[in-house]
Amino acid sequence: MAGLVIVAALTFLAIFSRPVVIEGITVQPLSLAPYNPDISLYAEGATSYQPPSLQFLFGTDGSAQDIFSRILYGGRFSISIGFIVVMITATIGLVYGAVAGYYGGFVDKVLMRFVDVVFAFPALVLALLIIAFLGKGYWELVLAFTLTGWAGYARIIRGEILSIKQNEYVTAAKALGARDRSVIFRHIVPNAVAPLIVQASLAIGTTVIGVAALGFLGLGLPPTSAEWGTMLNAARESLVGGAGGSPKWWATIFPGGAIFAFVLAMNLIGDGINDALDAQQTTVGQGGEE
Repeated sequence: MAGLVIVAALTFLAIFSRPVVIEGITVQPLSLAPYNPDISLYAEGATSYQPPSLQFLFGTDGSAQDIFSRILYGGRFSISIGFIVVMITATIGLVYGAVAGYYGGFVDKVLMRFVDVVFAFPALVLALLIIAFLGKGYWELVLAFTLTGWAGYARIIRGEILSIKQNEYVTAAKALGARDRSVIFRHIVPNAVAPLIVQASLAIGTTVIGVAALGFLGLGLPPTSAEWGTMLNAARESLVGGAGGSPKWWATIFPGGAIFAFVLAMNLIGDGINDALDAQQTTVGQGGEE
């Protein structure tokens, strides 16, 4: 529940950090960020790498931009990419693994050998190569992590379906003339989806770390973006001092802290979902209470 509160708070702040305009229409007019995250604040009396103060809660970065405002707004990139990638990859993996597990035999062998090929490449390295080929951008990041992330879900759901398809209710559905599509997605998948939900909740945090890693390497969003990893990349020289001669700790601590808080919260949520969906553990716990 604590992880859920943190994720909900960060998501709320990201959505309402700045107005949302779609096709010239303002669909969300609120702005919780005290300053425009894309504008240097020299006119407001700010300086480069100004320490945290009452005026600038998290200080300013090398371009005299308010770090607090940029972290709030940057959550839109990091968090949304994490959720979008997981929704797409989980859907692809669900369908792919369900078909492989249900039909088995030659179909299963062919489909799962392709999964093995995907697993042969380190996910982050493959994503890095895709970004290097396609270029930087929001949807380029989504595509890069989607192409590398679906295989894990396919393997999980395939393993569950191999055992579940032997149950009597599946045999009964086939005997009553149900089509394969109906048997798979109406009778088998709902009983096999629990491990996939746990994996998806954990993968959101992993994706956010991956996006931040590419941003830190300069291969994520454009350098002026407020994405958390890109902010770390822009401020890494401040770790060893710079013109002022002393490290500007606030320029990296706060973006890194945002990544840490979100990923830790998603891991807590994943553990909670795993406990809630683990029927054996839930039964034992209830029995102990009784």
